[in-house]
Amino acid sequence: MTDHTLSSPTATPARVKARSPFSVRFSARDLLNVAIFAVIYFVIVFTIAMLGIISPVVMLLTLPLSAIAAGIPYMLFLTRVRHAGMAALFGLVVALLYLMMGQPWQSTLVTIGVSALAELILWAGDYRSKWATIWAYTVFTAWSVGPWVPFFLDRDAYLHSSSMEGMGPEYVAAFDQLVSAPMVLGMVVATVVCGFLGGLLGTRMLGKHFQKAGLA
Repeated sequence: MTDHTLSSPTATPARVKARSPFSVRFSARDLLNVAIFAVIYFVIVFTIAMLGIISPVVMLLTLPLSAIAAGIPYMLFLTRVRHAGMAALFGLVVALLYLMMGQPWQSTLVTIGVSALAELILWAGDYRSKWATIWAYTVFTAWSVGPWVPFFLDRDAYLHSSSMEGMGPEYVAAFDQLVSAPMVLGMVVATVVCGFLGGLLGTRMLGKHFQKAGLA
């Protein structure tokens, strides 16, 4: 006896949408968008971070706040991303800008690394997922740990670095008294959490842009 259920399947598998290929092709508009939004992001974060000259405590508060404010332009940038490579290139440009402003080379590597992770998250969402953009930005804000790598490696050397000494002896003394490794780690965690909030804020404020870009 022939088993017709084996020879003649009663259902056909649903067609699965093919994922966008991980190709890196940049048009002039792509490069322009990366450059413009990377500079906007850098200026917002740098301007808010400058408030840190008031006191070491204020300095620890600026990065979390900047993660919320900078979420809007970053999310607007992601509505213009159509293929692989743009988010990673964005992070590379930001990393180089901060390197030119005196951040340590370790920070450059961290920023490039989290940018690559953000790129992978966007790719996993096929560059069409609103939640993928939110998580990509959240991961990207983890670059905030980069500038503090020298602090964790050698606190004394960090306190006597040219950037710290340029803040003045009173500022350095207050920093030495108030800022500890757990506080810095708490600041980094708060920055990542605020990155998530910044991503949510950005998607809400830019709802029409997300709909136009086909992000759901």
